[in-house]
Amino acid sequence: MPVLTGLLLALAALAILGGLMLGDRTLPPGTVIDALLSRAGRVDTILVWTLRLPRSLAACLAGAGLALAGFLLQSLTRNPLAGPGLTGVTAGAVTPIVAAFVFLPSLSSVWYPLVGFVGGMAAAGATFLIASGRMASPLHLALGGISVSLFLHAVTTYILLLSGPQVPSLLFWLSGGLQGRSWPHLASMAPFVVLALAGAFSIHRVVDLLSLSDGAAMGMGLRLALWRPLVLLLSVLPVAGIVPVAGPIAFIGLAAPHIARLLRPPGSGWAIALTASIGGLTTVIADLIARSLAAPRELPVGLVTALIGGPVFLYLVQRPRTLAVEGKR
Repeated sequence: MPVLTGLLLALAALAILGGLMLGDRTLPPGTVIDALLSRAGRVDTILVWTLRLPRSLAACLAGAGLALAGFLLQSLTRNPLAGPGLTGVTAGAVTPIVAAFVFLPSLSSVWYPLVGFVGGMAAAGATFLIASGRMASPLHLALGGISVSLFLHAVTTYILLLSGPQVPSLLFWLSGGLQGRSWPHLASMAPFVVLALAGAFSIHRVVDLLSLSDGAAMGMGLRLALWRPLVLLLSVLPVAGIVPVAGPIAFIGLAAPHIARLLRPPGSGWAIALTASIGGLTTVIADLIARSLAAPRELPVGLVTALIGGPVFLYLVQRPRTLAVEGKR
C-alpha cells in the first residue's frame, strides 16, 4: 500500500507539472522548471507561480477533500451511494452561498466557508431525519438525500431567477470550476481539507468500527452517539471549504472511494490515503482536460468529472462486490 499510494501521489505531481505546461500559452518542461526554481519577474515565472500552480494545487486539494467526504459518508451510513451530492451535503452548502452572494453582496467571501459548513450540516441533519435515523438502510438514506437535494436545487434555481446580471458567473461556479483561482483561494480552502484529513486519519479505527453493524460496533465499546456526529462533521468540513472556491464538483466523492476499495486496502487508514490520492489525481486530470480541450475557452471541471465519473461508476455498478460497503463483515 505505501508503494501504491506513493505512485498515485507521483502521478498527481506529474499531472500538476502537466498543468503548469498547458494553457493559452504552452510552456516546454525546461521553461517550467526554470520558472519554478527562479522566481524572477519574467512573464513565464508569473504565469507559472501566479496563475497555474495555485490552480493545480487547488484542484488536487479539492479532489482529495471531496473523495474523503464521500469515503466518510459511505462508511458512516454503510451506503454505497452516499456522497456529498447524494446526501444533500453539497446542495446544503451551495444554496446558502448563492443566497448570500445574491441577497447579501456586502458579505465578504471570507465567510462563505462558514455559511457552506452550516448549510451542509443542516442538510445532512435533514437527510438523516427524513430517513428516520436508519443510517444502516441505503434506500431510506438515498431517498432522504435526494429529497433534500431536489428541494435545495429548486430554492437555488429560484434565487438564480432573481439574481439578474449575476447569473452567468453563478452558473459557471455551479458547474464546478477553478478558473482564475489563486493563492488566496488555495489558502482559504486548505485548512478545511487538511483538518478533515488529519481528523480522519486520527480516528481511522473508529471509522473501521462504524462500517460494522450497530450491534457489533457497540459491542466493541464504540459510543455511537459521540462518534457519528463527529464523523459527520469531518465529512462536511472539506465540502464547506471546497464549494466556495471550486463549486459543486460532481462524482469525485462518489466514485473515488469505490475505486480505492478495488485496491483492497488493509484498513481504513490506507483506504483514506488511497481515496484522497485518487480524488486528487482525478481532479487534477479533469482540470487539465477542462482548460485544454476547448482552449482558449474553458469547460467547467464539474462537466469533465461527470463525463469521466459516469462511465466509471456504471462499470462499478456491474461489480456488486465493489458497491458493498464493509458493514456486512
